Amino acid sequence: MLTVHHLNQSRSKRVLWLLEELEMPYQRIDHQRDAQTHLAPASLKAVHPLSKAPVIVDSRSDGDSEEDKVTLCESSTIMEYLLDQADSEKRLRPQSGTKEYYQYLEWSHFAEGSLALPVMLKLFMGMETRSGDQPMDGYAAKEVSLDFGYIESVLAERDYFAGAEFTAADIMMTSMLEIAASIGLLKDQPKTLAYLEKVQQRPAYQKAASFG
Repeated sequence: MLTVHHLNQSRSKRVLWLLEELEMPYQRIDHQRDAQTHLAPASLKAVHPLSKAPVIVDSRSDGDSEEDKVTLCESSTIMEYLLDQADSEKRLRPQSGTKEYYQYLEWSHFAEGSLALPVMLKLFMGMETRSGDQPMDGYAAKEVSLDFGYIESVLAERDYFAGAEFTAADIMMTSMLEIAASIGLLKDQPKTLAYLEKVQQRPAYQKAASFG
């Protein structure tokens, strides 16, 4: 049985969304952030030393020993693991070696590589009481402009990040785009906003989003 440890208001929604798209069976264990600190609870520490979500635990046989289980953290790794287990008719990943496959890989890694740092910097800086420019302001502004200019140009040319078909790379990217939208970084990005609205209409997305 596959178990997903889900933290509210976190990127673990990605994993739930993918599982709903793939129609794979799973059980969900919810963890709630501390109301004051917004930090993850100690219950996640008992599952994985990093105390972060998402985490999956897959018991790949009928045994209960730790040797029979696969425990994984990090969204992109979990996504690849789930795609490897999925029905071949619901892969949500282009065929290996094709142009679309490498576009899929680029955007899957871009989400947590190039894009995550400037977006999270802007998010955290917006939580501070600040006066005047700070050392990281120029870097964040430059990277946001560069990254979202690139995203906008790609979405002007194709329907999804890996090409004409929806893939798990879109799930990876949507999580960061939603954070960006929530802090006003997509105001001048009409193609990106239209893309975000489109993928949010998918039934699997809406079911995953309902979990909080």
